[in-house]
Amino acid sequence: MSFVSLRHVTKRFGRVTAVDDLCLEIEKGECFSMLGPSGCGKTTTLRMVAGFEDLDEGELSVDGRLFSSRARNFYVPPEKRNFGMVFQAFAVWPHLSVFDNVAFPLQIRGLSRREIAERAGRAIRDTGLAKVERVFPGELSSGQKQRIALARAIAINPAVMLLDEPLSNLDPKLREEMRFEIKDLQRRFGFTILFVTHDQAEAMALSDRILVMKDGVAQQVAAPLDVYRRPANRFVFGFIGLSNFLPVEVDGGAVFVEGALDAGALPVPLPDGGARRRILASRPSEVVLGREAGVTGTVKRRVFLGETVDYRIGIGDLEVRVQKHRRDALFAEGETCRLSFPNPLWYDRGQGEDRGGG
Repeated sequence: MSFVSLRHVTKRFGRVTAVDDLCLEIEKGECFSMLGPSGCGKTTTLRMVAGFEDLDEGELSVDGRLFSSRARNFYVPPEKRNFGMVFQAFAVWPHLSVFDNVAFPLQIRGLSRREIAERAGRAIRDTGLAKVERVFPGELSSGQKQRIALARAIAINPAVMLLDEPLSNLDPKLREEMRFEIKDLQRRFGFTILFVTHDQAEAMALSDRILVMKDGVAQQVAAPLDVYRRPANRFVFGFIGLSNFLPVEVDGGAVFVEGALDAGALPVPLPDGGARRRILASRPSEVVLGREAGVTGTVKRRVFLGETVDYRIGIGDLEVRVQKHRRDALFAEGETCRLSFPNPLWYDRGQGEDRGGG
């Protein structure tokens, strides 16, 4: 039995459908991420789970307890849901010490001084704030302020932890450190996490499963590796990781990059379905770059990215992005090269399609 259940949940704002017939089953103790571009409905979904927004259709329940149902005219307010919430903004009270920030929600609940001291103290220790518990937030770093927000959410012993892009205001190094800390806290306390982000690396690093959304509609729910290796559709492929989309055409039983017959045939099998015009999709790291076999291209740009070399290869009017380890054979800008695509995915042609690498 799932722990968090959303059944045919819909939310509208005027004429805009922010979340459309969403069905999710999230397991107890799972770290579940909602990923997608701005405006896709992920934060609205989180706010409905938190109780900040009511449903227009469908039902929401946690651990078998109904929290929201429009059909039954039933709604449990946020303060009755026992959820921890961490926002993108640090949302700490500047006039309260670290300890008092963490203790405040417990005081509102009317707990005894002893229990407040125990629970707030434990949350502060578990988030690495013990040495600054009497310090005010204005004297602390951004990472420490975010730890205050985490400690405050942990102190109430939440059934579910709701994280709304909590790391986006941190610098890259601190963001990476906080990913590990959040995962460690989840293992230690065993709470279920619903994590909203537009950062693919965060979702891949933290999640047991990922929901990819577009325009309020679920596109795929799967483990991170499955989302990356077996995307449900072209949108998911393009949104998760770097991608190349090449329009191709079949001519005389061979596959060519559209508008670049002179570059030679692509060494790929004919796409399924017999369609003459398709889209070939490939990750930049999976493109084979050499001098002997493949379609002919010209190196337009070469950039060193530490251990990786990032190429932009021109094939006719298109550009293909290729990433290779710096120890591989290097190509200079302006040099002719050959490309092949050993693991292509095929998609139908459509309006407003992507061309080249991104």
